[in-house]
Amino acid sequence: MEKKKRIVIALGGNALGNTLPEQMKAVKITSRAIVDLIQEGCEVIVAHGNGPQVGMVNNAMLALTREDPQQPNTPLSVCVAMSQAYIGYDLQNALREELLNRGITDIPVATMITQVRVDADDPAFDHPSKPIGRFMTKEQADLMTEKYDYIMKEDAGRGYRRVVASPKPQEIVEIGTIRTMVKSGDLVIACGGGGIPVTRQGNHLKGASAVIDKDFASALMAKELDADFLIILTAVEKAAINFGKPNEQWLDDISVEQANQYIKEGHFAPGSMLPKIQAAVDFASSKPGRQALITLLEKAKDGILGNTGTRIHL
Repeated sequence: MEKKKRIVIALGGNALGNTLPEQMKAVKITSRAIVDLIQEGCEVIVAHGNGPQVGMVNNAMLALTREDPQQPNTPLSVCVAMSQAYIGYDLQNALREELLNRGITDIPVATMITQVRVDADDPAFDHPSKPIGRFMTKEQADLMTEKYDYIMKEDAGRGYRRVVASPKPQEIVEIGTIRTMVKSGDLVIACGGGGIPVTRQGNHLKGASAVIDKDFASALMAKELDADFLIILTAVEKAAINFGKPNEQWLDDISVEQANQYIKEGHFAPGSMLPKIQAAVDFASSKPGRQALITLLEKAKDGILGNTGTRIHL
């Protein structure tokens, strides 16, 4: 019997919606695309972003502290954990329903609340750059800085937002459990939002005020699970060089060497396509035969079949 292709899928925020009702609808569409891959004979592990969701949780917790002065401020690591759980809740139920609708009854679906260790000395902690939460006035931002020691930055004339560090993932704490679940045939949702950021202090794991890029965390998980494919789903069908210019060129099949050259030439926007390409290169270069694919959610099946998307390989 041919070995199943093992795939780690990194879902972008556009696959989850921006509000609770939007998410309920979005996960149904997302689940159809994931179960399509399972029916193609693939073994799938799901990771996802939490950009809008963690900001929403953080705002809700801030509102609670304003209502009740006795309530302490909620650490960002706890907000990430909350977002993992409620996204996982919707996603696992939608996946389970889609599997059952297609008569697939032997694949349990479970969400693993996942901690990801980062380096306490990561230079990202000295240069917070990842905006989260709502826009604020200068007065509101100053109050946040004074009350909670937040770092607030003005954002392109739209107001002030909190910025936090985005350190590189070093270790997936629950990887042993995730590996066991995958081996037993479970459809696992893990490393949500890049994972709950923690630093190690002896045997203690301490939550960090940071968010981890979900594409880098997904690449690490794909390597740890010895996956064949990392699929990074985004808002475009393919990556491009000279994006938005008259000489724009969509990328189909490129080597790690070519991808690194395009990165060096500055073709990919930081905070947008750049981390996706970097994560794809990280995975594809880690072992012969591993491939990364960047494409649209609804094109994931076509991408695996080699019909679309940007494929990166050694």
